[in-house]
Amino acid sequence: MFLWSYWRTIFADIKPIPDKYKLPETELEKLLSAETEDAQRTILENFAKDLPIVTRTILIEHIIVVFVLDVSSKMDHHCPWVNNCVCFHNYKFFMLFLGYALLYCLFIMSTCLPYFIRFWKTYQEYKQAHCDSLIDNGTYTKQCMELLSGDFGTSGSAGRYHIVFAFFVALMFAISLGSLFGYHCYLVAHNRTTLEAFRAPMFRGGADKNGFSIGAFNNFKEVFGASPDLWAVPVFTSLGDGCEYPVRREHQLQTFTTPQDGGGYESMGTTRSSFGDGFVYPQRTTDEDTESLLSSERWERWGQRSRPFDGSSSFDEL
Repeated sequence: MFLWSYWRTIFADIKPIPDKYKLPETELEKLLSAETEDAQRTILENFAKDLPIVTRTILIEHIIVVFVLDVSSKMDHHCPWVNNCVCFHNYKFFMLFLGYALLYCLFIMSTCLPYFIRFWKTYQEYKQAHCDSLIDNGTYTKQCMELLSGDFGTSGSAGRYHIVFAFFVALMFAISLGSLFGYHCYLVAHNRTTLEAFRAPMFRGGADKNGFSIGAFNNFKEVFGASPDLWAVPVFTSLGDGCEYPVRREHQLQTFTTPQDGGGYESMGTTRSSFGDGFVYPQRTTDEDTESLLSSERWERWGQRSRPFDGSSSFDEL
């Protein structure tokens, strides 16, 4: 399971961001031809005002989307140990990889511990029996050092050293893996990424580090899926499409119409997708690359199809 999880983390199928979230060619040409930073900011602000997202630094956020070749959905961090970006499509595999690696280190430590204790006791007993009487003014004599490096260091006892080495290596990895695994368990419970832990995501009402947290168990199911039988298996069961996520109630119930146009819609957290007590996972019902950019008609269709997410319905039914 450890090797399987490691393999899936490295070679996961990272799907690209849909084209509708990228700058069109016309906007990109305007951006590249702009001579000042203020002009670039104006272009991006005009383009992003109708998108279902809110960014704190418009220029930087959108230039990342435009110019980086490999953009990942729900980006967590880039991990050199797996030579891949940890994101929506392989986050479950990464968590399982950390968990199984930690268990593997604990298993090595537990199997080596009896031999390590025996090795240490044998060393102390040997030293006490042969060397303590040869101590001269608190220091070992030459004869004592020869005993320690002689009989105790023969081929009969040489096999003990690799056990001690394995124990300490497993201990060091267990400490680092335990810290990292515990931190990511905390992130899963609060439905955050590593990047969001350092900088809270922005909503219409402002920054909210818990904006995507819908309860610890629901947060867990977003990553590991709704089927308990597959939670510990490195197969993809995460809920969602990597582009749209449920938000907390205070962001769902914010005003979603503009004073000038009663049918208008604003940005993330302003479109009301559910009037119930649960949470919904809206799904696109049309082609991602051919339709207009998140039009009001599509949001209306999603709102009509949405219903509270109670955990019993399959994700595809919503």
